[in-house]
Amino acid sequence: MKKLILFIALISCLSCKSKQEEKTPQSETKMVSKTIENTGLLAGTLQRVENFPSQFIQPRNVDVWLPENYSEQKKYAVLYMHDGQMLFDASITWNKQEWMVDEVAQKLMKSKATKDFIVVAMWNISDLRWQDYFPQKTLEYLQPEVKKSLIEEAKKDNFNLNLNADNYLKFITQELKPYIDSNYAVLTDKEDTFIAGSSMGGLISWYAVCEYPEVFSGAACISTHWPGIMPKDNNPLPEAFFSYLKAKLPSPKTHKFYFDFGTQTLDQYYPQYQESVNTIFIEKGYDNSNFKNLKFEGENHSEASWQKRLDIPLTFLFGK
Repeated sequence: MKKLILFIALISCLSCKSKQEEKTPQSETKMVSKTIENTGLLAGTLQRVENFPSQFIQPRNVDVWLPENYSEQKKYAVLYMHDGQMLFDASITWNKQEWMVDEVAQKLMKSKATKDFIVVAMWNISDLRWQDYFPQKTLEYLQPEVKKSLIEEAKKDNFNLNLNADNYLKFITQELKPYIDSNYAVLTDKEDTFIAGSSMGGLISWYAVCEYPEVFSGAACISTHWPGIMPKDNNPLPEAFFSYLKAKLPSPKTHKFYFDFGTQTLDQYYPQYQESVNTIFIEKGYDNSNFKNLKFEGENHSEASWQKRLDIPLTFLFGK
């Protein structure tokens, strides 16, 4: 179990650590969005609300990326992305890598490969990342004795098993989205609202669409961490995820899902789940028009790998 705790800590540290203020009710704090200078952006503009107040989760920074020539006279689609501090500026990340979201997104829009969109980037809090991102209701699909055993192991090792994904999604849908809808020139409907993330962020992204199919019409789940915890034999969590998806996947007529994975470092544990994921979605009526699950041979579990293929999920979600 100690290895499990260390591994969860490693997954959490895939993003920059940052100290945040104590929780403050949104009604008591005036949110101020500031344009961020010297960000290393190569395209567009970055605005930030520091310690975005919430009644559901610990406050954290939220960045909003606006493409070049952003105009209040038109409407933009919206992509919500997890691990926001890893997306735009390698100089502030723990591993000096970034997704290069601004460069990739701007190039796609300029070439007319996608509709115009903005990116809303929710920073994580590293110590709470696993708790915020683990799909909470999937534990209901574990056998009672298995669930009990996991809880007892966690308690024995003083590991925080206070899952908070449901509140994290309430923050996005009930607090953050209304703020974005009111302060930016965006399309507010489901058809133009998407969510994306990698690793544990991949888990919370498909979970978000399943929990709020009326809010999000699709998700990009990159290097999805199907093991949920440290990869090990006889891990019950992937089957719990799959049982949840079988029960909760929204209609393929109105939603789309993108998955991918590499074959190196942590990603080496993901190919074994490809067939199971494919089977679930195909049986639910999904096809190549609204479902992808791609393998990238030789790619690893890092921002450097994800940025190289970011254009694929963005085109899948926002392609014209």
